[in-house]
Amino acid sequence: MKMRQHRALSGLILLSLAFLANARPKAGPEQKCKSGPVDLVFLIDSSRSVRPHEFETMRKFMIDILDTLDIGLNATRVGVVQYSSQVRSEFSLKAHATLPSMVKGINQIIPLAQGTMTGLAIKYVMNNAFTPEGGDRPKVPNVVVIVTDGRPQDRVAEVAAEAREKGIEIYAVGVARADMTSLRAMASPPFEDHVFLVESFDLIHHFGLQFQDKLCGMDLCLESDHGCEHICESSPGSFHCLCLPGYTLNEDGKTCSAIDLCAEGKHDCEQVCVSSPGSFTCDCNKGYKLNEDKRTCTMIDFCSFGNHSCDHECVSVLNGYHCRCNEGYRLLDDGKTCQAIDLCAEGKHDCEQICISAPGVFTCDCNKGFKLNKDKKTCTNMDMCNTVEHGCEHQCMSTPGSYYCICPEGQLLQDDGKSCGSESCKSANIDLVLLIDGSKSVRPQNFELVKKFVNQVVDSLDVSAHGTRVGLIQYSSRVRTEFSLNMYQTADEIKAAVMKVDYMEKGTMTGLALKHMVENSFSEAEGARPASRNIPRIGLVFTDGRSQDDITEYAKKAKEAGITMYAVGVGKAVEDELREIASEPVEKHFYYTTDFTAISNIAENLKLNVCPEESQGEIEVKDPCACESLVEFQQATMSSLEQITQKLAGMTARLEQLENQLLSRK
Repeated sequence: MKMRQHRALSGLILLSLAFLANARPKAGPEQKCKSGPVDLVFLIDSSRSVRPHEFETMRKFMIDILDTLDIGLNATRVGVVQYSSQVRSEFSLKAHATLPSMVKGINQIIPLAQGTMTGLAIKYVMNNAFTPEGGDRPKVPNVVVIVTDGRPQDRVAEVAAEAREKGIEIYAVGVARADMTSLRAMASPPFEDHVFLVESFDLIHHFGLQFQDKLCGMDLCLESDHGCEHICESSPGSFHCLCLPGYTLNEDGKTCSAIDLCAEGKHDCEQVCVSSPGSFTCDCNKGYKLNEDKRTCTMIDFCSFGNHSCDHECVSVLNGYHCRCNEGYRLLDDGKTCQAIDLCAEGKHDCEQICISAPGVFTCDCNKGFKLNKDKKTCTNMDMCNTVEHGCEHQCMSTPGSYYCICPEGQLLQDDGKSCGSESCKSANIDLVLLIDGSKSVRPQNFELVKKFVNQVVDSLDVSAHGTRVGLIQYSSRVRTEFSLNMYQTADEIKAAVMKVDYMEKGTMTGLALKHMVENSFSEAEGARPASRNIPRIGLVFTDGRSQDDITEYAKKAKEAGITMYAVGVGKAVEDELREIASEPVEKHFYYTTDFTAISNIAENLKLNVCPEESQGEIEVKDPCACESLVEFQQATMSSLEQITQKLAGMTARLEQLENQLLSRK
């Protein structure tokens, strides 16, 4: 580039010498440029750095250019603006219609001799000179010739760009100390046609010659078949072809070829290079995403989207994912759900009595009254009556893992569970309210077993209006009285009503059911007999799970109200809650079994007829003092309780093992 500028400058100097040696004659009328109408403004630098004789040279430079133009209001219009630290219009585009008056106006210009505010001057020309008021014509080219000898003292790039955007063609002529960077910032492209830098004011006439050629010379790009594929760029008496960005000119000097950086290997894409002329973008193969550096790729983590629905673990793979289960679980056919491997249920164990399953493993246990042998599989029975100090007054009866005491006929087992004593019975009529769990966890088939359990209890009672009265409450997330104490007066009526009860489902609000029983079911309005008659009030709660509300308050209030409470639990019922509900002694009022099929055994042994100290009811029992049957009841009840306790121990051991396995995994 420097060599090119040097050669251009040398050429200009030679031309200037030739010009000085042969004074150019003034053009006659036949030599006037007939290029068409142009609105031309000279923007001349009159700062203090421009010496008087240099300003005179610039004045002559303008007159020489005007002398070659076809001046007139309908031909070429010319205006002159000078600037230094301020801007002053010497005459506008419409001020002069003839060359002599225009020359006179130029000769009358007085230099300002201050600073160099070139940007301010360009803005003035754009906003004032090229306006209808200033003589600017629509659809006529606007041309500015800026002549300056120094570096601008303000910003020129932005305002010059704005002027070019408005269609003003700018020629920048620099003399001596002028800055090439500033000239290029002001001038229109191409710079080789619009930027001129000479060493002194004496040489600016050369610009006048080239400017005349530019305005009046033939444009070969417009007036010839140039053959350029993309862009034709004119130069005085010639032209050359250019290509759009991203293309390179072929050897024929006319056609263009796209620069394919991908094919040439001039890229740094990790996977896919997408070419465009002179540029490229990177992309990734299917299953990968482009990283922020726009070059490298990372496999798409489909699991991170959070919509995989895997029960346990999601494993990302190329173009997708698959589900994987934790140890001890197997993946089901849906490819998402994991199911615990229950070796006990599948019969893949060798336990003699109880198999306790955990995902993928098992352990053995024994029923209550048996102990596990060293092989951890088989069990040995334990005779508790012969191995412990039982303390029974009359007779000890062994059960698997436990024992109970019995008394001879005619005597009753006392509260200590060991001694025997006699007790007379005056009556056998009670007010009994049963509270049955109708939650979702019970399930419809088991609820039918619960209804059979209720009817077994009813079969053991002497039901009548003056004898035993029975009421039934079902509860889940709410409480519903199925029938009150005074609704039915025979066992058959009660049993028929029980079988018609509809299953409620939903939650387990045991506390709410106890509250309803205490506040409503044992009221005289619902058939309970006055407390003054001393007729026993008994409540029996049947549940299969943990209560979803607090039971403490109304379990206590029930007992304080004189209600004898029995608690029967099945399956996932919580022993602590059952014991809290049951009256003292808890062992006589608390029953449990592992599954619903065993509740019939509890009903067979549960005798609710009691012998109150005083009863004012009308007794409809033939032999109200036949309390010897209570001995049989006590014995059968203790046997059932031991069986229930045995199953509960097995469940407790299984739960402990599951908890230990969960803790070990953490």
